[in-house]
Amino acid sequence: MKTYPIPMVPGPVKVPQRVLQAYLTDYGAADLEPEYLSLYNQTEADLKQIMGTQHSVVIMTGEGMLALWAALKNFMKPGERLLCLGTGVFGYGIGDMARSLGIQVKTVGLPYNQTLHNWDEIESAIADFRPKMITAVHCETPSGTLNPIAPLGKLKERYEVPLLYVDAVASLGGAPVETDAWHVDLMLGGSQKALSVPPAMSFFTVSPAAWEIAKQVNYAGYDALLPFETAPQTGYFPYTPYWQGLAALHEGAQMLLEEGLPASFARHQRLAEMTRQRLVEMGYSLFPAPEAVPSPTVTAVQVPEGIEWTDFDRKLRERGLVVGGSYGPLAGKVFRLGHMGSQADPDLLEQALAVLKAVR
Repeated sequence: MKTYPIPMVPGPVKVPQRVLQAYLTDYGAADLEPEYLSLYNQTEADLKQIMGTQHSVVIMTGEGMLALWAALKNFMKPGERLLCLGTGVFGYGIGDMARSLGIQVKTVGLPYNQTLHNWDEIESAIADFRPKMITAVHCETPSGTLNPIAPLGKLKERYEVPLLYVDAVASLGGAPVETDAWHVDLMLGGSQKALSVPPAMSFFTVSPAAWEIAKQVNYAGYDALLPFETAPQTGYFPYTPYWQGLAALHEGAQMLLEEGLPASFARHQRLAEMTRQRLVEMGYSLFPAPEAVPSPTVTAVQVPEGIEWTDFDRKLRERGLVVGGSYGPLAGKVFRLGHMGSQADPDLLEQALAVLKAVR
């Protein structure tokens, strides 16, 4: 299989050797070893720091989409009301996921190149629809945008909405995430973005109110939440734990905390700004609207006029650079540079920008 020396896809990112070593280590049977339980609890404590919460963090085996599904199935029943805030592929997609579960969905949406700013419209929708859950995406990876969540949390509190669900898979570790300060009940994360771990682990916060709702719903399935309420104390997990995956997630979290979250945020922001400035100087057009908030972890760029995305992608790959295409209505029109985690590296970005300049 062909590999590329300049990996800049927006996740899964390149994996540091320290994280890879966790996969090369032989452990015992996780469901019988007290060391596994200790590792789980240590990793949960690390994630609490990164997610800005004092609430529980449930860690599951599976790619980040597992958290998105689990945080719907465990808290919503068919017929209940969900307000979906859409500004991109994942925001609108969460609404589609909820509909497939029989949930009654109302969507308040914006164009894919925008970020949340229509607070009067959102407030009216909350007041009229009275949802049990509001869903939003912090970083819309396909669009390269970062939605403000704090104003949404204030509306959630004002109207006493039981649950606020936020997908922070692509922002966590690369941008400030303040779960408790933003009044988020379910803050969703995944291992493969700024944590620089393969796509093997997902996790989300669970507020005390959310635990009570989960007990009322009493969902049963592989992604059932309730067994995790007592597992950190008893060591009895609902399926065979993935020791290597958890160990890798722990290493990724530790690397972030050793650097320091403020330093990590500053590194991501500095390199994102540099990337956007240099691309504009080369003649590229950024996808987010000028008034939108760009993400510090990913930059979305319009495919240059006069060339098909497949040809443009081929030219980049011939020079060793692999970037991400995009999805849905953005497919073939937008490409993305993932400067997150291990890829928020000035040397790697310089190499990527040199290739982009050469093909422009």
